[in-house]
Amino acid sequence: MRALVCRNYGPVEDMAVEEREDPVPGDDQVAFDIRAAGLNFADVLVVAGKYQVRPPLPFVPGNEASGIVTAVGNNVSRFRPGDRVIGALRGGAFAEKAVVDERLTIPLPDSMSFEEGAAYSVAYGTSYHALRQGARLQPGETVLVLGAAGGVGYAAVDLARAMGAKVIAAASSDEKLQFAKQAGADELVNYTTTPLKDAVKELTDGDGVDVVYDPVGGELAEQALRATAWHGRYLVIGFASGDIPRVPLNLALLKEASIVGVWYGPWAERHNDELQRNVAELNAMVEAGAIRPRYSEAFPLDDFADAFRVIAERRVLGKVVITN
Repeated sequence: MRALVCRNYGPVEDMAVEEREDPVPGDDQVAFDIRAAGLNFADVLVVAGKYQVRPPLPFVPGNEASGIVTAVGNNVSRFRPGDRVIGALRGGAFAEKAVVDERLTIPLPDSMSFEEGAAYSVAYGTSYHALRQGARLQPGETVLVLGAAGGVGYAAVDLARAMGAKVIAAASSDEKLQFAKQAGADELVNYTTTPLKDAVKELTDGDGVDVVYDPVGGELAEQALRATAWHGRYLVIGFASGDIPRVPLNLALLKEASIVGVWYGPWAERHNDELQRNVAELNAMVEAGAIRPRYSEAFPLDDFADAFRVIAERRVLGKVVITN
């Protein structure tokens, strides 16, 4: 099979598509032909050696893919060859074939294409876990989503709306905000032209928001935390800005606010029963038309560098996928 291989941490251009042996499923694994794989900001960081986990070299990057099952291990009971699936991998998605543990494999809903499926599992899985388990979001509450036009940001807007919340989408350009509006954002804030805290306070009549969903970090973090309501919950999703913020913890004390870290992959591995409930609830929302997973651009495997640059330069609207 062909696969994108990272042999040294550094620029994405240093990687190359190479021939590798086809993977063979273990007793508890599913093997599938990959039709599409989702590209996330974390993948950019991993290849550069800047992520919190550094896989041993050489490795094939990519953590989510959709495709068709070709073989299953002896202990696998939920899938058989020919099934359409989405796999949550720990590397290996940017290839023509992969194996994944059965417990981290879900059916690809009939209503979704392979490209939509590749844009679905991590973004919507992360955002639903964050809002459901992390924030315990309730209908009628207000959610501020930073980076609202990115992959997880768009998913958070879509899901928060479907869960009955009022959504304030924040992004760095009017174009991105209009994209977030398509997911159902009620209010829009361009934080390059308007101070984030002031805008949020005005939109909430001075009360602040119940939940902050922050995949951006950097200088926006303190402003967002200051814009929370009493008993607000601040969700730490990631640091797309490149800067890990240092915020005054007295802000949490003054509002009895909670700062909640969200790391979907390890949570999913530790809490499989909850993961399967989340997946079932997400799939029900998809089939009911309550949420609308989408991707904005698709690149063939050989054009991987262009796909990575769209993410690294923060030009993406929604999700980017790599196809075979």
